[in-house]
Amino acid sequence: MKSKLYVLEDVFTIHRFPPDNEIPIWLFDGPFCHITKTVDEISVICSSSVQLNSTKSETGWSCIKVLGPLDLNLTGLLADVLKVLAKINISVIALSTYDTDYILVKSEKINDAIQALRQAEYPFEQ
Repeated sequence: MKSKLYVLEDVFTIHRFPPDNEIPIWLFDGPFCHITKTVDEISVICSSSVQLNSTKSETGWSCIKVLGPLDLNLTGLLADVLKVLAKINISVIALSTYDTDYILVKSEKINDAIQALRQAEYPFEQ
């Protein structure tokens, strides 16, 4: 049995900030926020309803959650999901946390992604 998937009920925006930018603490009040800092940039993924003054942004992303928690020693699950989506030319942003994985796809492609993943025998929770 393949891992169960779930589509989060929000539309997300990906923001880019300079690496020295301060990120507001209230971002953590929402149900989903992903922040990555490198020497080159800070990327924030959050609900599109959140207004941030970023240097660049792209809205219109949907998010598929792999229901977990997943064992950190589990191998191949994310790779298999990404392979299914790559076969139908859907680009993704993949995020991993301690407990699970998240796959963002453009919102206009979410139905195609769901259909392809169901055909690959991934069940979706409603």
